[in-house]
Amino acid sequence: MQATPYDGAESSTPRILAVLSYVLERLVARNERLGSSTSPVSLSNQSLAVFHGVRAPSISIPKYLERIYKYTNCSPSCFVVGYVYMDRLFHRYPDAPLVSLNVHRLLVTSLMVASKVLDDVHYNNAFYARVGGVSNAELNRLELEMLFLLDFGVMVSSRVFESYCLHLEKEMMCNPSAHKIEKVMWNLDNEIELSIEETPKTSPPEILY
Repeated sequence: MQATPYDGAESSTPRILAVLSYVLERLVARNERLGSSTSPVSLSNQSLAVFHGVRAPSISIPKYLERIYKYTNCSPSCFVVGYVYMDRLFHRYPDAPLVSLNVHRLLVTSLMVASKVLDDVHYNNAFYARVGGVSNAELNRLELEMLFLLDFGVMVSSRVFESYCLHLEKEMMCNPSAHKIEKVMWNLDNEIELSIEETPKTSPPEILY
C-alpha cells in the first residue's frame, strides 16, 4: 500500500508541514544574512511591501503552519500550492525577498487562496484572518494584492505540482534528520466550488503581531 503524508507517526499532522517549515526557515535565514551584508532596499520600492509587518511575529514558522492546519483543516496539497504561489511571486519580484517581516502574511494569504482553489469546503476570509493573526480587512487587501501580483494565475498543473514536491523533497534531504516527503496527490479534474464557506466549530486563540 502506498504511503501517505499521515503515515508513520501517531500525530495526524501531514509531513509536508515539517518540510515546508524547514525550507522556509532556511530561505528566511539566508535572505536576512545576505541582507545584513548589503544595503537594504527601501520598502517603498518593493513590490511585496504590503505583506511586510512592522515587526516579526513571535510565533515560529512551524507553529504558524501547524496552527493554520489545525484550525482550517485545509488539505495537505494546499501547502504545496501555497508554496508555488510564493515562489512565483519571488521570481516575478526579486526586489522583495522572503524575510521574517513578510513570511507569515504571505503564508496565510497563499494558503487561503490555495484552499479556495483546491478544497470543496473551506473557511471564509474572516476565519483565516483570526487564525493568521491579522484583521479581516487586512487579509482581504492581501488576498487581492496577491491575486493581482500573480495576474490571477492560481491554477497549478499536475506536472508543476509534482515538480515542486520533488524540489521540496530534495531541499529537505539537506537536513539529515528529515523524513522523505511523500507526494500529496489531488484530482485536477475535480470541479471545485470556490464560494462554499463553513461555519467554524472552534475559535482559535488570538495571535498578536
